[in-house]
Amino acid sequence: MSTAHGTCPRCGAARGADDRFCLDCGAPLPEVTGGRAALRRSWIRRIGWYPGDWVWPALLALLIAVAGAAVAIAVSKRREPTASAVFNVPATVSVQSPVQVTAPATTTSTHATGTLPTPPEPGTGAERNGRYVWPTNENGWTVVLTSYPKATGRQAALAAADTAAKGLQRVGILDSGSFASLQPGYLVVFAGIYPSQADADAAVPTARQAGFRAAYTRQISR
Repeated sequence: MSTAHGTCPRCGAARGADDRFCLDCGAPLPEVTGGRAALRRSWIRRIGWYPGDWVWPALLALLIAVAGAAVAIAVSKRREPTASAVFNVPATVSVQSPVQVTAPATTTSTHATGTLPTPPEPGTGAERNGRYVWPTNENGWTVVLTSYPKATGRQAALAAADTAAKGLQRVGILDSGSFASLQPGYLVVFAGIYPSQADADAAVPTARQAGFRAAYTRQISR
């Protein structure tokens, strides 16, 4: 997140403090001036990472929810009857024995049920290329082919992944909000998982020859 003050978090191009969109890739840029930006910098200095500007509205909504719950609890306690209240039962009331109801016997179906196939684990070769899932709890480097806003770009991301899968291997889509090394709010189309940046850099020319001229390497970590 600290690089967002000087570069575009999507493509890494240089940006100005007053720029609202990247001049290279058109991605919306986070604010670097004002109170929100100051809170972001303070958060990063103290904790070392930043979840995204969405955290402030979320915290406000949480505080409002907690306050509302506290008020509801206080109102409900006022309406409860006090422990000193005495309820008199008339002496003429007769108590009848409860009627026993016999529960119907539980029947067990004699039809044999087939065993459902177990879905493949995320990141296994059983997944179709273009829908490759980044393995759980695995960090590494990859080649970012292109990115789209999460709110409106799902269909475009799926189409780009299908196109890339025709010439590249281990192509999939990442939700950037699930990874600490990525700017939240995007669907990232990637190709390959590499142990080092050098290995990922070596795969960039192939990705660009496949039609993704703006492909670049990025570290992926949770």
